[in-house]
Amino acid sequence: MHGFGHTEIPTTDMQKSKEFYSKIFGWKMTEDMPGYVMFSTGDNQGGGFTQESKPSQDGVVLYIEVEDIAKKLAEIEASGGKKIKEKTQISPEFGFYGLFTDPCGNIVGLWSKK
Repeated sequence: MHGFGHTEIPTTDMQKSKEFYSKIFGWKMTEDMPGYVMFSTGDNQGGGFTQESKPSQDGVVLYIEVEDIAKKLAEIEASGGKKIKEKTQISPEFGFYGLFTDPCGNIVGLWSKK
C-alpha cells in the first residue's frame, strides 16, 4: 500500500513526449481526457503527461528499469534525448544507473542490475 500510484511527467510538447516514450520504452498511450495523455508501462504501472507543470532538471528523478543501460542510452540519443550520465556502477549489490534528458528537458534515470 504506500507505493507510487501515478506518475506525471511534465512536457512542453505532448506529441513529442508520446512518441519518444512509446518508442523507447514501449509504453502504451491513451488520450481519454483533453490535454492529458495517460501512459501504462509493461508492469501495469502508469501515469500521464501534463503541460500544467514545466519540465525540470531539479527535484525528484524517476528511474526506469531496463535490461541494457548503454543500449537504451544510444536509442534515447537517436530519438531526440540527450545522455548526461553514462552507465555507472552504484555497487555490486545495487547495480548500475545512467541519466538522460528527454526531448522536453526532464532529467530521467535508467537502472539495471547488470
